[in-house]
Amino acid sequence: MTDVANIAGSCASGPRARWDNDVNPPPLARKIPMPPSTEPTPDPKHLLALHEADSSADTAERLCEHTRTALAADSAGVLRHHRSGDTSTASTDSRVAEAQQLQLELDEGPCLDALRDDAPDVVWAADLEHESRWPTWTPRARALGYRSVLSMGLRTTGRRFGSLNVYSARPDAFGVDDRAVAALMAQHASLALASQVDRETLGHALDSRTQIGVATGILMARYDVSQEQAFGVLRRYSQHANVKLREVADRVVETGGLPADAD
Repeated sequence: MTDVANIAGSCASGPRARWDNDVNPPPLARKIPMPPSTEPTPDPKHLLALHEADSSADTAERLCEHTRTALAADSAGVLRHHRSGDTSTASTDSRVAEAQQLQLELDEGPCLDALRDDAPDVVWAADLEHESRWPTWTPRARALGYRSVLSMGLRTTGRRFGSLNVYSARPDAFGVDDRAVAALMAQHASLALASQVDRETLGHALDSRTQIGVATGILMARYDVSQEQAFGVLRRYSQHANVKLREVADRVVETGGLPADAD
């Protein structure tokens, strides 16, 4: 019994004491140095700048500039898709602005392909000299001096904001690392755009409500009617003229009466 106690005491005190004193720790207790990450990443300052933009338009402009810098590209642009169905563009220079406008006019090109719901993560053309997907747009893009193009959608779950498009005068300009960096930029930009668009929509709604309230007050004073009656007049005029209520309110505030009165 004494031998068993001595052996147990030896096991409990010997190795543990040496471990506690940090002398020759067991292999599993040693810190294993981790190799540095080889995953390509953009400059964190560029990512942060996307979230600090003042508006969705500012976000798009910053995305163009920072992506061009990160990929050492010649040009970068953003083709915005708005809820109304309208499109707008942001670009680093006039050449890429023309390249994007041509796609809208010709209804073909990588920017538009990246906007489709079934689009792949990356729409990529290594060399426009040997590209057949966009037969009308491709020669026009080459004439602008471009040989490589990289496009990817700007989207969050259930929402589309546009596409990020990067151009180079060199063939095979965008490798695997470049595509990974652009994808990360696009992800951050999509989140930033979602936040900005929501704020802008809310702000527009509040502005509209305020303007309609002012117009209602003007009609109440001019025609000596109740608030409910004045708002009803605005609403009926909007429906009859097929004009948005906010636009009717703007006209009332501007002229002091309904459009029919002003005319």
